[in-house]
Amino acid sequence: MKGGSFYATLQALHIAPSRSRPSVSDDNPFIESLFKTIKYRPQHPLKAFANIEDARAFADRLLTWYNTDHRHSQIRYVTPQERHEGRDVAILAQRQQVYADARQRNPHRWSAGTRNWSRIEQVTLNPHRVEQVQSSKR
Repeated sequence: MKGGSFYATLQALHIAPSRSRPSVSDDNPFIESLFKTIKYRPQHPLKAFANIEDARAFADRLLTWYNTDHRHSQIRYVTPQERHEGRDVAILAQRQQVYADARQRNPHRWSAGTRNWSRIEQVTLNPHRVEQVQSSKR
């Protein structure tokens, strides 16, 4: 980002250049997280798009998959659509019951408690960072 023409282009587009360190997603952590998900998805394009229509079609398919099929670990492996529609409550309750039944049938297979399938009420990208900020304000 030291090149003169690149910096001039950023200024012309009214974009502030980033000064963050590598591997630190301070600029837009939500986009950085999405980029990682896209990058490691098997359908990630291996070459440039032929035209803007192909890029838009890919983005449409990607966003549909991301919201309706991809199970997000931060919301207990439900999809965003299930979460937004409130269906995650029933899904998580059913998972909790399946785990409880399995543990009851085979207690010797469980060295500790079952996985926590309770609903996460507040969804944040970096929950540990939120906790740090909140504790520092006390």
